Amino acid sequence: MTWRRVLTLGLAALFVQTASAQKITTEFDQGVDFTKYKTFAIRNGQLKSPSPALNSELTKKKIEAALDRALTAKGLTRTTGPSDLNVFFTLGSLRRLDTETFPAGWRGLGTRVVRVSNTEGNLVIDLRDPSTRSLVWRGIATEETSTPAKVAEKLDDMVKKAIAKYPPKK
Repeated sequence: MTWRRVLTLGLAALFVQTASAQKITTEFDQGVDFTKYKTFAIRNGQLKSPSPALNSELTKKKIEAALDRALTAKGLTRTTGPSDLNVFFTLGSLRRLDTETFPAGWRGLGTRVVRVSNTEGNLVIDLRDPSTRSLVWRGIATEETSTPAKVAEKLDDMVKKAIAKYPPKK
């Protein structure tokens, strides 16, 4: 009886870790000297989510404030006029149903299938060089949680972890 509890708790812990893990990916132009960038301006943010928890002016302001803090911590200065880097971002979300299979039944010989509702939020941060009008760095933060409201709670962390990979190491 005890091994079934251990197995169930282990599977539950594994599921919780995978359900709340953030994934950060970045890409950048290898020919760019990132040391020349000293200022930034947040130019445009788009919210593409069917959820009211993510599709509001307050969410947009929260992302902009997080970007401001993260880029300032990297030594860049925010400006409202001409800048060395223009910052654009897009936040989107997708709701989906996943199935999870667990051992069940007498002595764990059967299986139990559970449908789990998840929300995947994606925050794409683009840094563009205005002199060449080209994309020089992109960070993509993906958060998978149970509800869109929980994605909204993680926005600061998503921005912080993505910008932590700027400037890129060649």
